[in-house]
Amino acid sequence: MSDDGTRDASKDPERATAISTRPLTRDLMEDLGLVLRGSWGSSCWCMHPRLNDAAMRALPGEGALAKRRRAAMTALSESDIAPGLIGFLNDEPVGWISVAPRGELGRVDASRATPRLDDEAVWVIPCVTVAKTARGKGVAIALIQAAVAHAGAHGAPIVEAYPRAGEARTGDDNAYFGTEPLFRRAGFEVVRGVLENLPRNWTPRVTMRCRPPKSAG
Repeated sequence: MSDDGTRDASKDPERATAISTRPLTRDLMEDLGLVLRGSWGSSCWCMHPRLNDAAMRALPGEGALAKRRRAAMTALSESDIAPGLIGFLNDEPVGWISVAPRGELGRVDASRATPRLDDEAVWVIPCVTVAKTARGKGVAIALIQAAVAHAGAHGAPIVEAYPRAGEARTGDDNAYFGTEPLFRRAGFEVVRGVLENLPRNWTPRVTMRCRPPKSAG
C-alpha cells in the first residue's frame, strides 16, 4: 500500500495472463470497430469522454457524426502516445480500454460527477468495453491492469477511474465506465465515496486510484 492509499498494480494476484494487449494504432482501427460493434461505442468511438457536445458537433469532416468521431479517433491513434489499448484473445480483438491524462478528457474534467480530487497529474480510465462474445473471461481486468502499466510507462504517477458504486450487478452495456468490484479486483482502491447533492437520476460513482508499478530502471 502506498502512502496515499493507492495500491501498486504489480502486487495484485489476479492478473489475467491469457489476454494480450496492443496500443491503438491506425492499422488497428478495424479491430476497434469489431470490439465496439453492437454497443453504444459503435457510434461514439470513445470520443465522448474527450469532447463536450459543442466540440463534438464541431468535429471536422463530412458525413454523419459517427464517421467524424471515427476520423477523430483515427487521428489520435497516430499520436506518439496511444489513446487506449485493444485486447486480444487468440488473436481475436475482444476488448478496448481508453486511458489518457485527465486534461485530455475534457468532458470528464468538467463534469460535476467527476471533479478533481487534488492536484496530482493523474491519468484516467474513462471507459472499458468487452465484446459480448468474450465477457466473463477476465478481459476487463486484463485491460485495466495493462492500461495502468501503459500509463505508468508514460510517466503517470497515479491512474484514476470513476466506476459505478456498490456491489450490485448491472448489464455490461450500462457500465462502460466500470464497476467498483471490477476495479477493486484490478488493484484499485476507493479514495472518494459517492458525491452528495447530485441529481437523483445520475449513476452513483466513486473515485478509485491505483499507482502504476515502478519501472525496473
